Amino acid sequence: MRRAILGFVVGAAWLQMQPILPGIWGMLMLASAVLLLAFGIYRFCQPADQAAQPEAECTRLAATAPYLRTAGLATCGILTGFIWAALVAHYHLREELPEEWEGQDVTVIGTVDSLPNRFDRGVRFNFAVERVLTGEDASGDAASGESNSAGMQSTNDDSASAPTSEVNARAPVLPSRLALSWYSGFRSVESQAVPELLPGERWQLTVRLRRPHGNANPYGFDYEVWLLEQGLRATGYVRQDRRSSSANRKLDEFVPGLSHAVERSRYWLRERIVSALPDMEYAGVIVALVVGDQRAIAQSDWQVFNRTGVGHLISISGLHITMVAGLFAALFGFLWRRSFFTRAQLPLLLPAQKAAALAGVAMALVYVLLAGFGVPAQRTLYMLTVVAAALWFDRLTSISHVLCLALAVVILFDPWAVLWPGFWLSFGAVAVILYTGVGRGKPAPPGAAAELAAQTAARQGAANNGLPVPATPAWKLRLHALHSSLRDASRTQYAVTIGLVPLTMLLFGQVSLVSPIANAIAIPLVSFVVTPLALVGSVLPAPLSVPVLDFAHECIVWLARVLAWMSSWPSAVWNAPVPEWLVFGAALTGMLWMLAPRGWPLRWLGLAGWLPLLLNAPAAPRDGEMWITAFDVGQGTALLVETPSRRLLYDTGPVYSPESDGGSRVILPYLKARGIDHLDGVVISHSDADHAGGALSLLEAVKVGWVSSSLPEEHQIKRAAAEHRRCEAGQAWEWDGMRFEMLHPSPESYDNPHLKPNSRSCTLKISHGAGAVLLPGDIERNDEARLLEEQGEHLRAAVLLAPHHGSGTSSTPGFLAAVNPQLALFQVGYRNRYKHPKREVYERYGDLGVRRLRSDESGAVTLRFNSSLEAIEYRHEHARYWYGR
Repeated sequence: MRRAILGFVVGAAWLQMQPILPGIWGMLMLASAVLLLAFGIYRFCQPADQAAQPEAECTRLAATAPYLRTAGLATCGILTGFIWAALVAHYHLREELPEEWEGQDVTVIGTVDSLPNRFDRGVRFNFAVERVLTGEDASGDAASGESNSAGMQSTNDDSASAPTSEVNARAPVLPSRLALSWYSGFRSVESQAVPELLPGERWQLTVRLRRPHGNANPYGFDYEVWLLEQGLRATGYVRQDRRSSSANRKLDEFVPGLSHAVERSRYWLRERIVSALPDMEYAGVIVALVVGDQRAIAQSDWQVFNRTGVGHLISISGLHITMVAGLFAALFGFLWRRSFFTRAQLPLLLPAQKAAALAGVAMALVYVLLAGFGVPAQRTLYMLTVVAAALWFDRLTSISHVLCLALAVVILFDPWAVLWPGFWLSFGAVAVILYTGVGRGKPAPPGAAAELAAQTAARQGAANNGLPVPATPAWKLRLHALHSSLRDASRTQYAVTIGLVPLTMLLFGQVSLVSPIANAIAIPLVSFVVTPLALVGSVLPAPLSVPVLDFAHECIVWLARVLAWMSSWPSAVWNAPVPEWLVFGAALTGMLWMLAPRGWPLRWLGLAGWLPLLLNAPAAPRDGEMWITAFDVGQGTALLVETPSRRLLYDTGPVYSPESDGGSRVILPYLKARGIDHLDGVVISHSDADHAGGALSLLEAVKVGWVSSSLPEEHQIKRAAAEHRRCEAGQAWEWDGMRFEMLHPSPESYDNPHLKPNSRSCTLKISHGAGAVLLPGDIERNDEARLLEEQGEHLRAAVLLAPHHGSGTSSTPGFLAAVNPQLALFQVGYRNRYKHPKREVYERYGDLGVRRLRSDESGAVTLRFNSSLEAIEYRHEHARYWYGR
């Protein structure tokens, strides 16, 4: 069974690496192969009939059958996992927003299907679509809408190819669940407040949708597969203009249903906690521990939690679910043994151990529902359910069998689980504990057996002679039990810390060195004090809940101060490049050698397997090479320029929200995964938020030699920089044989207060033997004309970053003719509201025979300059079936 299950997991992971899904015929062929293999295993790998076959042949079959059986079962598991994951993917991908309905107004009726997340500018929520209205229905009166709302089913018209001029004339086929945002004062409507949305309410909304799309960057978060896993097949926002806002109305206060009841309960608990802890710094942590909503935790706090390795505790984690389920099971078992202090004699009807297991699973289910039934919480629930089922049916004989069965259940319900770090870390931790539990019993010291025998004989002699038997003091027994528990906990923490280092480096490129100490403090405090108090305080009546929640909050405040102090240690975190598979394999082998059972020879030699991991240095261009990575940051600009010994960042991406920007979400994860902790220079072309939005996050997290920009004197980025230079035409320097030249703006332009920031963009030219790169920022036609006049033929470059993202006010024919690029990069957001690049401008590049790469289609683009120019598109090199392009 274990071999087949491990193969099942490998098959599911194999499917997630595919650029396209197999068709029905391909899956039928794979299913036939599984059946043939299963038959072969049954027919040829059974014990040989010695009466019917020669003795030599029987011996040979007996020797090879186990290996054939192992290979056959693993192969069957791989093919079955591949087929199952493909079927689940096909099922989820069957819903899709028609491409012609992207960006069109659609009126829908449905229910709020998640816990709404309020932020400064509005609210985000999931919406379950019940009905799509046509133009006539949407303009009808409210009474008609309300009368048709009860017990609605989808009435989507299958003909979804309505042209733009017939928007809402016929209802399109929409996905059943949408991820929506409702903004206050959106665009043309000023200061329109967003109504208070409650889970389970039925609304009629006019929305504008688009297909799932996210930024695609190396080592970045894959938003598109996350949406697919959540069953959200379209995203969008609620229209708030004067024409459509009147159609947005509530139809029902609450629609009965299990999911709605659960989400409304979560909302009620969250509001109780927030009202009991108004304006408290760590109220968001208490909310996360009770209902699993982590969105109110500040990004700065997450940095401290992650640097100290306790981030897994600041939510409804598997540890908390297991702890709550275990406490409830123990309490229920205690009461069951005593028949709830009645004469019912319940243990005679059902053993207390089985009753406690059932109660623990039920409590785990309730807590997981409170967590929003998120994927990590589901994994813990499935594992506990499998353990309880094994106990119930008296099959708890091998923990490894139970673990593999839990693994199979997780993949069965969620084949995409293999894509997330939490899956590998949770099962990896359990596997390490099982591995190190073999042969770990500490041998008794010399003479211990004789001493124990003497004590036993003395006790027996005293009892035979009628003398009082000396009793071991109770305090000594408690002290011994405490010592044993601490010793076992220390060994387990040591094993998990060492055992997960290779995997943690592969997933994150960093390891918290203070994690063992931080977890030793945080685990008992959060798991056994804060979480129970938060749960109790969230359900107590208002006068009693406040002091309980206050005490839980004060514990978090104290813990946060200790963690912040530990996080500030210079060596709190070890950063290194994400290892290659060979380096990871060597480190994994070394880890297994070090943690091998007692008696394994020279276990300290396992450190040799870690040497490639410890000596792993960041990759860099060879002599004469240059790499340029144009990140996919949405509607904004960010490029990393690398020479053999230097690194420069041109622009830092946009601001996404008060807690997120291109620096923290895209650039920093890439730098950390590459092991880059220092930038020689950063050029910020101008002050627009889509170019300078990520600078502060970057300057806070990475050492930067100098910053060059055209920012105004009072700008906070200039104050945050260790060294600032004003970019001016005529500046030049050389790094590793590559020449960097600043072509714009002129020094006189800084004296013109009427000049727009775009016209003062730092324009940088980088020259290499294989061609030059021109990075012009957001210059416009007047600035291009000035550059033509001043630079002329010197503008020629093999690669051009399209000025102003390909807007209609730039990329004039004369400028393009002077640059004469082979390749043009357009860093633009998917369906951005500026409609960049403009169609006529984009076609202008095509008419000149220029190869055009757009970040919304190609993802991040890596340019490698050596003897020639090579362009690598991330969405092409890292193609996955859910991209759908």
